[in-house]
Amino acid sequence: MGWVVSLQTRMTGWRDRIAGWFIDREFFMRANGQVRFLKISAQMQRRVAGTLAIVVGIWLLATLGMAVNQINVTIERMALSEKQAKIESAEERVANYRGSIDEVTADLQRRQKMLESLSEQYLDEVPAADAPATETDQAVKKISAMVPEAAGLAQIEARQIYFAEFMTRVALARTLKAETAIRRFGLNPDVLARQATSAQGGPFQSFFGKSAKDVRDPRFTRLATSLGRMDAMERALAAIPTSMPAAVMLMSSGFGYRSDPFTGGGAMHAGLDFKGPIGTPILAAAEGKVTFAGSQGGYGNCIEITHANGLVTRYAHLSGFNVSLGQRVSRGIQIARMGSTGRSTGSHLHFEVRLNGQAINPRKFLEANPDVLEVQAVAGTRADNSSKFAKK
Repeated sequence: MGWVVSLQTRMTGWRDRIAGWFIDREFFMRANGQVRFLKISAQMQRRVAGTLAIVVGIWLLATLGMAVNQINVTIERMALSEKQAKIESAEERVANYRGSIDEVTADLQRRQKMLESLSEQYLDEVPAADAPATETDQAVKKISAMVPEAAGLAQIEARQIYFAEFMTRVALARTLKAETAIRRFGLNPDVLARQATSAQGGPFQSFFGKSAKDVRDPRFTRLATSLGRMDAMERALAAIPTSMPAAVMLMSSGFGYRSDPFTGGGAMHAGLDFKGPIGTPILAAAEGKVTFAGSQGGYGNCIEITHANGLVTRYAHLSGFNVSLGQRVSRGIQIARMGSTGRSTGSHLHFEVRLNGQAINPRKFLEANPDVLEVQAVAGTRADNSSKFAKK
């Protein structure tokens, strides 16, 4: 009973101590020779303190709830990531082989067809004939020991996994090279990648066919993702207008602020001017589609070519056209002839590059480092090959 008495004594002491915090308090204020008293009762102090305690308690509970929810979301994401990244163990694969060799054979055949198709479409590199030892060797040995009739299939699957990993490494290396080149042009590769995939659609059709099972090994999923990113980056790089738009080197006006040639006042010049004789061939700076061909105010006779990922090139003051609206053109093909139509003081080409409607300085594209242009040329060739394959 002694401890009960001790506890009651302690509680009484705490109550007395807390009660001592809230006592009637009086304040006086002096203003203009007058003294005024302000009294705050102990009851009012307790009410204010209680209200603040409730508000703080609610805030703490809400904060705790959000923290718990965030932790739960993080745990769920980690669990999902682990599930997605999980690679089938040797035991699971033995069970698959034991269940139906015919079904596994069909799956491997479909997967092999996929790998051959992806390699032909995107890559010009293949791994060595003999795959080096990998973590799949142990699975092959275990499958061969427990299901001898499936030994050959297990070796084929191990080879496919190695091939997928090899292709993924090649795709990542090419993606990095293309992204680096795009940044050298002052562009954001992530923005271009989003634009490249912002207008896609069509009915779903499985790559393997209607009755095919999903490929469960995440290494094949990573391969597909890596190849998709690589293709988007190389197409974006190939679409950047880096070819000279005319066979003349004399630039008569640069990009940005200048004195207007007619009024002499300050003006913004949204492109580059190249001086040359009337009739000088005007060339497409990159592959694209002619989306305008006609007269356009101060530009005079004008051609616009829309390239990939929001890039548009504009060619103005032309004396004549060599292409028509809607026509697809290749890099370097003649599209028009130089002239002096529109608001012009003499024969020249006004050349603009626009990204999502915003004019940007074309010089960083036309004066790119030769190493960057070489990477672009290789990327363009691969993108063309991929397009030709897709049309087969």
